[in-house]
Amino acid sequence: MDFDFETFLVTATFATAIIWGLYVLKVKKEKRAAGDAEEPLIVEYARSFFPVLLFVLILRSFLVEPFRIPSGSMMPTLLIGDFILVNKFSYGIRLPAVHTKVVDLGQPERGDIVVFRYPKDPTTDYIKRVVGLPGDHLAYYNKKLYINNELMEQTSLGIYSGQGKGDTMSGAAQWSEMLGDVEHNILIRNGAQTVEGEFVIPAGQYFMMGDNRDNSNDSRYWGTVPEENLVGKAFLIWMNFDSDNGGIDFGRLGTSIK
Repeated sequence: MDFDFETFLVTATFATAIIWGLYVLKVKKEKRAAGDAEEPLIVEYARSFFPVLLFVLILRSFLVEPFRIPSGSMMPTLLIGDFILVNKFSYGIRLPAVHTKVVDLGQPERGDIVVFRYPKDPTTDYIKRVVGLPGDHLAYYNKKLYINNELMEQTSLGIYSGQGKGDTMSGAAQWSEMLGDVEHNILIRNGAQTVEGEFVIPAGQYFMMGDNRDNSNDSRYWGTVPEENLVGKAFLIWMNFDSDNGGIDFGRLGTSIK
């Protein structure tokens, strides 16, 4: 099981608050009355770490959270080694660790790139593009996507040339695809086998696909994503580091995610 940093952060924040609070409310007065002003080491640590932990908890849980892209499933939009920021309140404010929504601020739109908890293992975060909304009928045949019986238009952009850890995708066909009003690029491996079929999206569920269509473990294989598994909307690449491509790619810093 992956390390649950969010639960650790919540636990550590409350623990330091309780230790420091109890000392201030009870022990400190008694020690002063006894002429002992020395603060125990554990209380000193709690007092020092509590504001830092609280700041990180609020920032990470309700505002933005950083993620690193470990695979090529979202190429060419996101590359291996991209470090991204995710808006945590795009789809509502949720309590940390328990993930209960307390404020509803919106729903995903077709074309959004979303981080979510993998339905088959909620301790693992995935990132994909929202293709199907609740109530949609999707069909995927011959590398073409149909939504509600309408073909999503594709325009050839030629042959893709990858770099660094993404070099394995060199030679793939690159296409521009329209998802309603959202234009984005996808990669297709001619001759590669993939899941085809038709899908009806249930209420409260979303159909996710990777932009690297023939190299993505997505809703075609394991089904839809429930609304409660949504983490947030990816909006910015703040750094890219690929050791196979010379280190930091300064050209990707500050790039908006579309």
